[in-house]
Amino acid sequence: MTEQQHVSMTRAAYDTVAESYADLVRDELDGRHLEHGLLATFADRVSSGDVLEVGCGTGRITEHLHRLGLGVVGMDLSPNMIEVARREYPHLRFGVGSMEVLDAGDSSLVGIVAWYSIIHTPPQQLSGIFAELHRVLVPEGLLLLAFQAGNERVRLEQAYGHSVSYDAYRLDPDTVVAMLVEADFEVDVRVHRAPMDYESTSQAFLLARKRTS
Repeated sequence: MTEQQHVSMTRAAYDTVAESYADLVRDELDGRHLEHGLLATFADRVSSGDVLEVGCGTGRITEHLHRLGLGVVGMDLSPNMIEVARREYPHLRFGVGSMEVLDAGDSSLVGIVAWYSIIHTPPQQLSGIFAELHRVLVPEGLLLLAFQAGNERVRLEQAYGHSVSYDAYRLDPDTVVAMLVEADFEVDVRVHRAPMDYESTSQAFLLARKRTS
């Protein structure tokens, strides 16, 4: 199967920025009490078993989830990001992969975190992503999403101090909720917050669980 262009562009961009990205976002969670609370809620509610962070980048959220007591593995599209993650957090497991086709069995994971990792997929293709996430979760398994709210495509030509070329999508929370419901998830928690620091848009967070039937 020929790889889709947005996947190739995203991998190339993050391969380019991996080292700078690690330095710039390492402490980004500091002082962000809402995000800490959402991740803690996910950790408290998820059952015992394997958790996957898809689009883990250089591993900072994977490490945070590990500190919350979860047995978590990080996965990212970018080999360079994974190389940095393994160097920074050698006690954790990381692998290269795509959330479009996960290397996991049916109903094999108790939880998935997609922390700003759906933002590079064209919105019309997210239903396929959610179906794949649904496939690998156990019944009542949890999915935590974070993304920028909005309704537009942004072409990025500069990021983290480098010249790049890839797209990011601001997503309408109502649309994402509807797609999750269509994929047989129940959305339990929905949170928005205003922009902080360098952010130009509001941020959206959804906690959903796989329906049992």
